Amino acid sequence: MGDGDTLLNAVIGALVTVVLSFTGFSPLLGGGVAGYLQRGDRSEGARVGALSGAIATVPFVLLLMFVVGIFGLFLAGGGLTEAGLGLAFGVVVFVFALAWNVALGAIGGYLGVYVLAEFEDGRADATR
Repeated sequence: MGDGDTLLNAVIGALVTVVLSFTGFSPLLGGGVAGYLQRGDRSEGARVGALSGAIATVPFVLLLMFVVGIFGLFLAGGGLTEAGLGLAFGVVVFVFALAWNVALGAIGGYLGVYVLAEFEDGRADATR
């Protein structure tokens, strides 16, 4: 698809992450797809996987902010202190979600490049 097109491969990996979000380890799968498509070395795969995880964090955080905001309005009564606590909670959740998605995406990207190299070696052996 996008041999060496880092941004395109990261977006494709992020889409895979979002679509497979019900699995719980979807950043690993999305990063793997991004790394596989990148066709670079393992550090390049880890980099595109991490970028994929960072991009995939945005829809998760937006959805979480919407849900927490709705429940916060009903439960907190709308005071300024509650709004500040909700904002602090949102920042903490964002940091942890970003770290989770980026770390698993980087591992997935590394493994995606590794799997690509193994398949290419297997094809080379089969053609001899």
